[in-house]
Amino acid sequence: MGPELLEIQPHELKFTFELKKQSTCSVHLVNNLDQFVAFKVKTTSPKRYCVRPNVGVVPPRSTCDFTVTMQAQRAAPPDMQSKDKFLVQSTIVPFGTTEEEITPSMFAKDNGKYIEENKLRVVLISPPHSPVLLPINGTPKQEPAYEAPVLKDQVLSGEENLLPPNTVANDMEDLKPAKDVQELKVAKDVQESKLAKDVQELKVAKDVQELKVAKDVQESKLAKYVQELKLAEDVQDLKLAKDVQELKLADDVQELKQAEDVQDLKLAKNVQDSKLAKDEEELRLAKDVEKLQLTKDIEKLKSNINELESKLSEAESTITRLRVERSTIIGEKQTLSQELAMLTMKNGVRKVQVGFPFLFVCMVVLVSLVLGYQLHS
Repeated sequence: MGPELLEIQPHELKFTFELKKQSTCSVHLVNNLDQFVAFKVKTTSPKRYCVRPNVGVVPPRSTCDFTVTMQAQRAAPPDMQSKDKFLVQSTIVPFGTTEEEITPSMFAKDNGKYIEENKLRVVLISPPHSPVLLPINGTPKQEPAYEAPVLKDQVLSGEENLLPPNTVANDMEDLKPAKDVQELKVAKDVQESKLAKDVQELKVAKDVQELKVAKDVQESKLAKYVQELKLAEDVQDLKLAKDVQELKLADDVQELKQAEDVQDLKLAKNVQDSKLAKDEEELRLAKDVEKLQLTKDIEKLKSNINELESKLSEAESTITRLRVERSTIIGEKQTLSQELAMLTMKNGVRKVQVGFPFLFVCMVVLVSLVLGYQLHS
């Protein structure tokens, strides 16, 4: 396990508890790493405490503070013990991340990131020189600033503590006849003063009794309010748990949708690959057909060329043969001409010829027929 992301001081949140008064506590965070670290503060009682700021970013080799304020309370917890706790989550974030860029998903454990968690407990401290919350037999009790006078002989039943009716008469009978009327009046005033004092003490006792009853009623109301507050906190915790559950379900649904999208993408890719393979196969077949057709055309062209070459050879041989025949005919013509000249010289007769000789015409006709036959063939 590597070094801790954030060093937290202190690990206990100490609040000076006074009824109907707020109390604050500061927490110091130290980042000893060379990376940006984001933090988030959670509590089990969000209505009872206010955290500022509850999220933030600590730059490398820097410090940061957040303040926790406990709201004014109307009643003290039993034995001055608080069950509230705080959780500080921290994780490494990209360089240059600001507080506005922090999202709840950064602290989700299901994304594979390392999330460091530190728990802080709450400690309540009584203020110095204060009569508030002195524990008596395990129950906090507020010490009164004064005590009402309590008489030993007073009765707390709610009835007046009067003297018996015959007390005054007996006292008067005990007076000696020698005493004068003035002493009798003084004794009567003293008796009335005692009666008035007893009545006053009885009223004070009755007021003290009513004060205790009112105090008991107030304590019962406070206990009922504390119970309702605990129920409200339980409901709030239940709602938070439900919200967390719904958030997890939403994340699961999102992951399922992403998995379905990935599956659809894979199917589409497979279909695309099959289409490409089919197109390639068709293209290859078309190329093969084209090559086959081209081969056939080449073969046909070669055969045509061979045929033309054979015909050309035959034509050349025919021309050669005609040339030979022509030279032969020319030679025969010359021979005939020489023979004709010799015959003319022998006879010594000069004849005047009109047109061509018959033999020459026959030779020309014969040569024309031979050439025409050779050309038509």
